Amino acid sequence: MPVASPYAARLAEIPVERHEAQIMGSTTAYWAYGEAAEDAPTIIAVHGFRGEHHGLEPVVAYLPGIRIISPDLPGFGETPPIPAREHDLGLYTGWLCEFARTVAPGAIILGHSFGSIVTSAAVASGLETPRLILINPIGAPALEGPKGLLTRLAVFYYSLGARLPERAGTALLRHPLIVRIMSIAMAKTRDPKLRRFIHDQHDTHFSRFADRDVLHDAFVTSVSHDVRAFAGVIDVPTLLIAAQRDDITPIEAERRLAMMFPRADLVEIAGVGHLIHYETPAEAAGAIRRFLRLPAVRGR
Repeated sequence: MPVASPYAARLAEIPVERHEAQIMGSTTAYWAYGEAAEDAPTIIAVHGFRGEHHGLEPVVAYLPGIRIISPDLPGFGETPPIPAREHDLGLYTGWLCEFARTVAPGAIILGHSFGSIVTSAAVASGLETPRLILINPIGAPALEGPKGLLTRLAVFYYSLGARLPERAGTALLRHPLIVRIMSIAMAKTRDPKLRRFIHDQHDTHFSRFADRDVLHDAFVTSVSHDVRAFAGVIDVPTLLIAAQRDDITPIEAERRLAMMFPRADLVEIAGVGHLIHYETPAEAAGAIRRFLRLPAVRGR
């Protein structure tokens, strides 16, 4: 039985519509939250590795009055892979640039985790945006982080999933026990209801990848790149929302990353790790509203 979202009541107040767009010769599914209005900012929100658009909904719930366009990345959720293409950073960057120009030109760009790499690469390559927002940005090589050993185990896991016979490899990559271990490792909250919600979200959405080849391509991309490579050439106001207990990029590395941008603000959130979007969405949304100079939302 699905676990009730602690953010459901807020999210229910925000209208949402599913749409499709033809991008790079394939169909991209995306969801538009909020009413379109001339004076309302528009944000394109890009989710993280193995996720899809549902993952960012808790943050959306605290951003009424903002138009948010949230696509599923190619090969994840309801967006099929791009045919006959390796799903590397070049593909994801080109896809985002074309998606933004097609669906919401001039929108603010937001990326979470792996999405921070994709969005930073796109903006660095010329995607026009007035502002960039990065939540849990990947600010250092994953293999050098505080959980580098676990990352190496993940490399072995995804490599094994790609090498086994297709049925066995896919079953391994979607195995519920592995998904739960990943979820437990990332969650920091002590709230049992919130932990159950987080685990249910990962159980429900973390295996919605198209096939093991796409998943392996995306994983290799996620551990082969980080935001540092693009920070120096991103000359738009940038907001970094970082977690003080992030096991993937330590907060000291996030502080160094912020200094690499010509114009960046860093907001640190205490007591949370790599799941800001699930555990502290109100704090993330508050930082976004301040960055965009919008009035605060009352309540939590």
